[in-house]
Amino acid sequence: MSPLSQTHIAPSDKPARPATLWQRALRHRSFMLGAVLVALVLGVALLSLVWQPYPPAELDIPNKLQGPSTQHWLGTDSLGRDIASQLMVGAQSALMVGLLAVGLGLVMGLALGLLAAARRGWVDEVLMRAVDFGFAFPALLTAILLAAAQGPGLATSIIAIGLFNIPVFMRVTRAAAMNVWARDYILAARLSGLSTWTITRSHVLPNIAAPLIVQATIQCALAILAEAALAFLGLGTQAPQPSWGRMLADAQLQLFNAPLLALWPGLAIAITVLGLNLLGDGLRDLLDPKLRHRH
Repeated sequence: MSPLSQTHIAPSDKPARPATLWQRALRHRSFMLGAVLVALVLGVALLSLVWQPYPPAELDIPNKLQGPSTQHWLGTDSLGRDIASQLMVGAQSALMVGLLAVGLGLVMGLALGLLAAARRGWVDEVLMRAVDFGFAFPALLTAILLAAAQGPGLATSIIAIGLFNIPVFMRVTRAAAMNVWARDYILAARLSGLSTWTITRSHVLPNIAAPLIVQATIQCALAILAEAALAFLGLGTQAPQPSWGRMLADAQLQLFNAPLLALWPGLAIAITVLGLNLLGDGLRDLLDPKLRHRH
């Protein structure tokens, strides 16, 4: 028997399995950092539902403007209220406005954007001109109009920010849906006799979910910033409900005497917005096939 016949050929290695979404997410540093920051803020808001160091509206005038201590971890404000308790409960208002306002904009904008992409023609033209008109009324202007009609408050912030988000999601939905409607498999579905709404529900909507999720995350960060701005101007959350924006408004009167009063709510807003933006950027990289190879 020749030596060549006795040579054993090693079996070829099996091709590596592509990494799952969860495995790629764990390796994506921006996504993980954003997820940790958002989870931290969400955890603080949930904890405040059952426990706070002190009642957030409790006044303690003799101990006003105190610095951080073992009794008051982050100090007290100009009325002696515990800052840590106000920050914890203020997270509820920020997240509530972000989720409800973005949810309102997403539901309405998704429905109208799908309608524009499916119907085309004059329906699309009318809806897109309505979008242009909607962008002429930013959240601040809408909040001023609503506050003049029904008074300032948390509901005013949610409605104003939600109305501004509707045209944003309409444009994103229409652009993504129009791209899907141009695909060959949509043409095949139409030739097979499926109705427009069946195709929209079964083929278009699942294929535009990724950009909508990313946009919703980014808009949630912008909504929290808008809520803080409206509360700062007195158009949003009203006393005694704590709000990060109103805490900043109160702190500006004591900026030189107690600068930490402005630091804590500003830091809370920055952490929340940064976390949501990092989370949105990470989701964009993970869900977009064109960007997966970079991470």
